[in-house]
Amino acid sequence: MTKSPSTLGIILFIATMVVFFVVYYFFSGINYFDISLKANAFVLPVLYAITAFWSVKSYWNSHKEVSFKDAFKRAFVPMFIGGILSVFSIYAFLNFVDTDAKKLLNYQYVTRQKSELDAEYTSAKKILKHQKDIDELEQKYKEGLQRFNPETVKGKDMLTASHFSGYFAAILIFYVVLSVFFGAFFRTKTVYTEIQNQ
Repeated sequence: MTKSPSTLGIILFIATMVVFFVVYYFFSGINYFDISLKANAFVLPVLYAITAFWSVKSYWNSHKEVSFKDAFKRAFVPMFIGGILSVFSIYAFLNFVDTDAKKLLNYQYVTRQKSELDAEYTSAKKILKHQKDIDELEQKYKEGLQRFNPETVKGKDMLTASHFSGYFAAILIFYVVLSVFFGAFFRTKTVYTEIQNQ
């Protein structure tokens, strides 16, 4: 059975929110930010790619001729609907429902950045031999630490509407690239040849 792209988009939205709430309920502790990051980097892209593939493949199986445009649309629309609804819902949840979760994510984000700066400083210090290079490293490290002083960190918010817009813009690139790939792969040659001849 071929489901419409919008129906698959709603299903994808529900699946995304299930992943979000599983991480929220079971892992919102000291590793909340790291686990959220891993879910966004590894679980969701696979989920979206499988849904896009299923959408195009089921349409391809039931139609003799599939144009690039049809295949692209069948891949892109479910991902776009699932993605935009998810981004709005997660933004609303973190900014209006559970602001403590937002504060925790922001705090863990800053902590992670600080630990990465410390790790880079420590590893670089071990390999530097000349005093000039060591002095330069010390200076850069002190400048980097300024980003983490209490006054600067106090207003740090990575979950604003503008940040979410930036995240979604980056995600859209993934949707477009994947849709172009599926569009090129699943288009039937007869349709492509007819378009070329016209």
